[in-house]
Amino acid sequence: MKKRALWIFSILLIAAMILSACGPAGEAPVEEAPAAEAPAAEEPAAEEPAAEEPVAEEATMEIPDIEDGMFNVAVAMLSVHDDGGWSQAQYDGLTYLEENMENVHTAYVENVAEGADSEQVFRALSRKGFDLIIGGSFGYMDSMEVVAEEFPDIAYVHISGYKANEVNFGNLMGAMEDMKYLAGMLAGSRCVADGATKTGYMATFPIPEETRLGNAFALGLQQTCPECTMDVRWINTWHDPIIEREAADSLFDAGAHVVFTGADTPAPALAAADREGVYGITYDWSGSCTDPACLTAPYWNWGPVFLQIAEEVQAGTYVFGWHYFDADTGGLGLSGFMDGQEPQPGIADLPEEDVQMVRDTLALMLAGEFDRFDVFSGPIVDNAGNTIVPEGEKMEQLDMDQFPSYGGGCTYCMYWWNQNITAELPEE
Repeated sequence: MKKRALWIFSILLIAAMILSACGPAGEAPVEEAPAAEAPAAEEPAAEEPAAEEPVAEEATMEIPDIEDGMFNVAVAMLSVHDDGGWSQAQYDGLTYLEENMENVHTAYVENVAEGADSEQVFRALSRKGFDLIIGGSFGYMDSMEVVAEEFPDIAYVHISGYKANEVNFGNLMGAMEDMKYLAGMLAGSRCVADGATKTGYMATFPIPEETRLGNAFALGLQQTCPECTMDVRWINTWHDPIIEREAADSLFDAGAHVVFTGADTPAPALAAADREGVYGITYDWSGSCTDPACLTAPYWNWGPVFLQIAEEVQAGTYVFGWHYFDADTGGLGLSGFMDGQEPQPGIADLPEEDVQMVRDTLALMLAGEFDRFDVFSGPIVDNAGNTIVPEGEKMEQLDMDQFPSYGGGCTYCMYWWNQNITAELPEE
């Protein structure tokens, strides 16, 4: 009996310890203290970004100081500034800004978590006195909206998302669907040349941006390979080398010949390099596509865009609405096809007419004669056989930015998969 009582007591004690360990942890404090110096030009990061070190729960996040007498710009980044992807492209944009604008001081904060944690960072940067604060990820949208109301004299620009207050909080995004469309053309051509018909897409989160970019790739794919299909893997992360690699492997193992991604790391190219005769398409950063197994990379060139915004904010002429730029601004690129670049080895033996079609379409984009609305022009049919955009019609910006459940008044909206995509729609 005593042994049984002791055993019951031990079980209760262990249960109490487990419950205590699983209790909610407090938020990491934000420390408004000097941080790293403003970005300066540096050597490109290694091709494969290392996995990020986990940040201790009790660690503080340092907030950089402003420089008196300067126009102070800060960017909140989702990962480290040399991640080889999304954040590194923003870092390069800051470097360009500092090199091309007089009397500007730039700074950044790394590893800013999306959601409520980012609100602390935006508030701390605001209290420091930054003139322009840029939020670098979709999940910063609501937090930045809140802080912008508290500091009406500070300019806030949110990359991605769909909100703006038209006073001091604006939305910024570029027509990456242009470059994804071209990448889809190249993927289709590669498949036909190799006798393949399957491609794959590593999608991050179930938001309009990701269905839009996936559909743009699929629309380009069907231009050069009408028989090709595209499978989808949802990975629910923007930057996780392990998860991204697992998703890429999964798509290749399922028969994909070309895999492209909506996330940060060059996982599709790295996974392709471990196989024979398949290809990856990387994303975000101009330096991400170096392995011969990488076909191309749609990438961001934030420098000219940041410079335009900073100069207009300083002059008091910037319009805090929905700033959506196309390829003719110089803010977008396709690796291997921009001035001074050499195509990747996987392009060399593609049919010349396909490669020339990519070059010609890119030239029209850079001249402002072909834009995102041309990418999403009818007829467009979804994978259930429904006509999404009739012939002679084009999507408008609201259609590209919203699901029907957002209630924003979109006509066609972006809650559909193109007819060559073999996947179910995500939950809204």
